[in-house]
Amino acid sequence: MTFLSPSERTLARAISDLAYCNPFLPERIRLEKEILGDDFVEVDPVWSKRPDQTPTEEPNVDRIILRVETLAESLLERLAAGVSPAPEALQVYEDLVLFLLFQRYHARFRDLLVEAAGGKPSCGRASFYRDFVGDMERFLYDGLRGASWREAADGVRESGPAPRSSVEGGGTEGSQRLAESDVRDRRFGPPHVFACFFQIRRAFYHIFENIIGGSMPMAQLRAAVWQSIFSHDLRRYRRALYDRMADATCLITGESGTGKELVARAIGLSRYIPFDPKTASFTDEFIGSFYPLNLSALSPTLIESELFGHRRGAFTGALQDRAGWFEVCPPLGTVFLDEIGEIEAAIQVKLLRVIETRVFQRIGDTRERRFPGKIISATNRDLAGDIRSGRFREDLYYRLCSDRIVTPTLRGRLSDSPNELPNLVLHVAQRVTNEEEAGPLAREVVEWIDKNLGHGYPWPGNFRELEQCVRNVMIRKDYRPLSRTGRDPAEETADLVRSGSLTAEEMLRRYCTLVYARTGGNCQEAARRLGLDHRTVKSKIDPDLLAAHRGDA
Repeated sequence: MTFLSPSERTLARAISDLAYCNPFLPERIRLEKEILGDDFVEVDPVWSKRPDQTPTEEPNVDRIILRVETLAESLLERLAAGVSPAPEALQVYEDLVLFLLFQRYHARFRDLLVEAAGGKPSCGRASFYRDFVGDMERFLYDGLRGASWREAADGVRESGPAPRSSVEGGGTEGSQRLAESDVRDRRFGPPHVFACFFQIRRAFYHIFENIIGGSMPMAQLRAAVWQSIFSHDLRRYRRALYDRMADATCLITGESGTGKELVARAIGLSRYIPFDPKTASFTDEFIGSFYPLNLSALSPTLIESELFGHRRGAFTGALQDRAGWFEVCPPLGTVFLDEIGEIEAAIQVKLLRVIETRVFQRIGDTRERRFPGKIISATNRDLAGDIRSGRFREDLYYRLCSDRIVTPTLRGRLSDSPNELPNLVLHVAQRVTNEEEAGPLAREVVEWIDKNLGHGYPWPGNFRELEQCVRNVMIRKDYRPLSRTGRDPAEETADLVRSGSLTAEEMLRRYCTLVYARTGGNCQEAARRLGLDHRTVKSKIDPDLLAAHRGDA
């Protein structure tokens, strides 16, 4: 009897790849199709929260789980019958089982999140851990791992004596075997796998619930956030990176109002938190571990005090000792520095030292303190230009961007998916009114936008401007955009290019409009200069931007 038939091997490999893929990339759809074949239900290629729909799982997930359960049980029977699979087949089997276990318990993990968000006192305690260990033992001890999985489970039971199998042969031998497996168990035993599963569930929750939008730019943003949390290789993350990602800083760039803090919050609240099987709870809280600070709203002295803390008498008004964010933030917490481009040179030097050495001092103090947390920063400034002008330190820039994420503009999102506007308006309407009135208000706002602003309105204030538009129309049935007369649109385009904020489609639209305006509205001449068909040029002309180029805005 073979362990895997050719067709089962193909299916198992696809499930293995699905278990470790980025759920927000189109790769997920391809793998689901490969697994289900003719049973696959066509879905939107972008996995996003829709405010006009009741939250449900993707329709293909349940079908896949049934196939995984059937295959896993069959393989478990073959292992019990003495079939000896090759190492590669064992790895595929392990991936198959881990996928199945995650799906079995992901709803209970989500309940922990909901309880924590509701302030339930018992939040963080996972009473279902015993059930999880039982399932893990059945599939991976009895079926695959032998003593190592049993030893891992023995060392983490909440109560009761260890199973007989772990102590047979004498206490000394059993203790020695357990000690030899300590390192391996921490990385691959039930507590670590349980903690990884909860982290995956938290990350999906924070990304899916807070970074909304059905356009491809938003799908790419969600995928980028997922990679920022887990890297591109989830297997390597589980083996070696889970406790090292705090060393990787993240720089978020993009225009104002594009959701940079939402991105930072999703990353900061999705860090790995170890699980303590003795208390059946996680070792740190997973809701209040995000510490945001808007640097542009504070004076240099206050910035230093907020970040590093101060001793009493260090400066006028320092009436008592105070701990700053770097001191308050726990090892598994995250400090978010918004508007990082606004800080002065002296503070840049101190911040560079914190990132490089992980130590800092309070203002007016000589004692060194350690900062073990993670740093995320954000800016809407052109840091490359600031570096050239000497305003921002180049060495600090490179310390801040171990990872970099660019948030898309609202106009880029709507350019990719014009029908996305009603969903975004409905999302805002649900926040500013009740469920009954959200739909009618959203329709009223969309109708007003179509009539008064048009589909080509560029939304220079991005999502923040859209929120205020909804509120203005709700209160006065009118919205008056900020006048930008006098701003050279060519300079504005250049600034956006330097900041890396434009999509390819936005860049083409802006450049076609600029050349068309410079040729006096001659479409044929603009097409010749651009090397494009005149019909393409005509389709890319932005009326509002053209008016600005002509000075009519």
